[in-house]
Amino acid sequence: MTVLAVAGNVLAVMGTALIAIAAVGLIRLPDAYNRANATAKAAATGVVCVLLGALALMPEPATAWFLLLGVVLQLLTTPFGAYTVGHAAYRSGSPLDASTHRDDLRESLRERGEA
Repeated sequence: MTVLAVAGNVLAVMGTALIAIAAVGLIRLPDAYNRANATAKAAATGVVCVLLGALALMPEPATAWFLLLGVVLQLLTTPFGAYTVGHAAYRSGSPLDASTHRDDLRESLRERGEA
């Protein structure tokens, strides 16, 4: 096995583990906001690791362009999607967990006259 093959396999396994951790977080975390946050971060980094692992396993110029485009799009769109899911959950009245001590969005909406 070459160094690139080992690196590609390690990245793919690490990415798969991060995606599995995101799935566990989706089941175990207490409210929609924590779930959206954990899923977005772990799944985004997991997908990026898998794509980079595929790039290490298939280091060809055409493959590199497509996989790097996938990495860039993943890193650009995931934070916006997670923000939108969290904001929609808040606007629909999804309750905060009791361990949450601050509600900055409520204050912001009050100042704008939307709450």
